[in-house]
Amino acid sequence: MDDLAGIDALGAFEARYLAFLETITHLRPSLHRYCSRMTGSVLDGEDVVQDALFQAYRKLDTFDDDRPLTPWLFRIAHNRCIDFLRRREVRQEAEAAAMEPDSVVPADPVGPILDRAVEHVVLALPPKERACVLLKDVFDYSLEEVAELVDSTVGGVKAALNRGRSKLAALPPASTPPPRAANPEMSRLLHLYVERFNQRDWDGLRKLITADARLRVADRFAGPLIDAPYFGRYERMTTPWRMAVGEADGQPAVIRLRQDNGGWMPYSIIRVDTTGDRITRVVDYAHCPWVLPALTSVVVERAQRAGHVSSIAPEP
Repeated sequence: MDDLAGIDALGAFEARYLAFLETITHLRPSLHRYCSRMTGSVLDGEDVVQDALFQAYRKLDTFDDDRPLTPWLFRIAHNRCIDFLRRREVRQEAEAAAMEPDSVVPADPVGPILDRAVEHVVLALPPKERACVLLKDVFDYSLEEVAELVDSTVGGVKAALNRGRSKLAALPPASTPPPRAANPEMSRLLHLYVERFNQRDWDGLRKLITADARLRVADRFAGPLIDAPYFGRYERMTTPWRMAVGEADGQPAVIRLRQDNGGWMPYSIIRVDTTGDRITRVVDYAHCPWVLPALTSVVVERAQRAGHVSSIAPEP
């Protein structure tokens, strides 16, 4: 009997796992879109999604099969976003939003803001209002579903929606943010990293990296860079590629380029974290094709261009 019960449990988990895989195949771009707007960064959003899906997989054996998977995954992703924001030292803002009374419903609610541009200005809102506006006005969840996702009440969601919509409606026209302060040491490291990558100087690359540097190839690998076959994979590629220094939504990044119609065009993004004069973390988004189109701007340094490499600005 115990053996039969074990077989049944294994079969139930396999069925649940297949449903999980099928769901995230279709849901993944939406999860990334939500997390990107919550964190204010397309790259940070992808990292949060990765962590959320890993956490969901670890909890899959406890999932109630009578519940739909999509809201459960959104709930986990939302909670990971809140954790991320708190780690980024906005704990006071998050707590202030959470402490406002959930039972207050405005007498004259402001209507939903349907312009897609709302996604790019929600960072002006505290996390709870930001989440409610995104989930209701962008992802079209019901008030009851939003309340469950953000661990609130319907009245609390209505109040957060009204506050958020009112603040967004009162915002002045968007202006171009000031350029980020340059980091000469990081710039030097990125240029060395790209130069040696393009020369296939793998030993020279390893000299730029700390012994405990971490690597994440999104959806493929996460672990120590020193143990990964990362550079060998690029060396064995048969399609032409090259790396360039650039920016992804204003953040320093390595841009992987691919030949297209005789020129070189951005193909994927690589994030490189540094401490002092060494590289401590590499995140390669080559297997996440939704990341590049989600960026507002991708700029390749003019000096890094070869042939007809262009900077691109995907649709927001």
